[in-house]
Amino acid sequence: QVQLVESGGGLVQPGGSLRLSCAASGSIANIYSMGWYRQAPGKQRDLVTTISSGRSIYYVDSVKGRFTISRDNAKNTVSLQMDSLKPEDTAVYFCQAHLKTERGSRGDYWGQGTQVTVSS
Repeated sequence: QVQLVESGGGLVQPGGSLRLSCAASGSIANIYSMGWYRQAPGKQRDLVTTISSGRSIYYVDSVKGRFTISRDNAKNTVSLQMDSLKPEDTAVYFCQAHLKTERGSRGDYWGQGTQVTVSS
């Protein structure tokens, strides 16, 4: 069984910063990539950023220069530093991992989501 547990999030004023963290645990053989998605009210869940095991990184254009993803392969954790936050960043943020379990199955696993609200 695999679990992804997120921490961080909350309420911040425009221009402020927040840091999200996510830890994967359980019967994990290998994590290929980890990332963050977000879902605003009434909208679909969208990709924000991903990082591979080799630390190849992708950012959606709207967060480039403001968000920084990092990963600790030894601890199976991924973090998202969010700076210069804007009201349009308000959403529920989900941690995601594409991994292989010890039983050999491969797929996407998700955290429970954490609310980020940017408002004055």
